[in-house]
Amino acid sequence: MVFVPWRYVNLWRCNGCGLCCREFEVVLTFKEWLNITKIYGVGVTKAGLNKLYIGKRADGSCVFLYPGPNGRWLCGLQHIKPLACKLWPFKILSKPKYGHASEALFEYLDQKFYVYIDPFCTGIRWGEPSAELIHKVIPEFIEIALGLRQNQLYSTMIIRPVFFPIKLKDNF
Repeated sequence: MVFVPWRYVNLWRCNGCGLCCREFEVVLTFKEWLNITKIYGVGVTKAGLNKLYIGKRADGSCVFLYPGPNGRWLCGLQHIKPLACKLWPFKILSKPKYGHASEALFEYLDQKFYVYIDPFCTGIRWGEPSAELIHKVIPEFIEIALGLRQNQLYSTMIIRPVFFPIKLKDNF
């Protein structure tokens, strides 16, 4: 798999396409597996030779993927979403594993990180990095990777409220 340094990305936003939830196997830590199986039972997971995974439906999609508004897809595990899901499509590393070290380098919290993105994701807008990517999106991914943050704002699908017109009574 080829990962691209963050400096080639203008902005990333999850667009709820669901491709990541259909195309990839999600490896779980034992604690994540335990939390999921306590709530949903062991049948929503599967075991490999030496790894635990989120289960898949017959069509290959994650068992927790469900249709949302406007043709988008949503995760049913938002409250206990595995770290691998929270971080995708970003890779936050302490060493430049995929080359292009200078383009992948991101300094944050007085530390050096090497930030890459999986080009498979359809939420990538290519180009010169935007202020939002630099000051909001990547820092949130780093904080999640370090365990400093649990809640996602920029690193997940943003559900925008749907407004319905309200008809007021004539005498109001």
